Amino acid sequence: MPTYITLMKLTDQGIREIKEAPQRIAEQIKKLESMGGKLVAFYAVMGDYDYVGIAETPSDEVAMSFLLGLGSAGNVRTTTLKAFSTEQAVEMIRSLT
Repeated sequence: MPTYITLMKLTDQGIREIKEAPQRIAEQIKKLESMGGKLVAFYAVMGDYDYVGIAETPSDEVAMSFLLGLGSAGNVRTTTLKAFSTEQAVEMIRSLT
């Protein structure tokens, strides 16, 4: 499955309602799983972002749908990177002509 790294920043609403964050995170994990995805890792971080999530989904379309739903709730803004494994990167590099 494709892998995505999502950088998240809390919005004003998200920080005001921070005490509900554990429940929201659990609900979003269930939502992702119901869409056929899998959360690989999730971190609260310090710096420019508040959370980093690494997930796998069956397709870009599933990832986009999940992220649109996540953003529309109004608690976080996301920046998402599609990631490639070492094996995938090596294969792409080897295919260069």
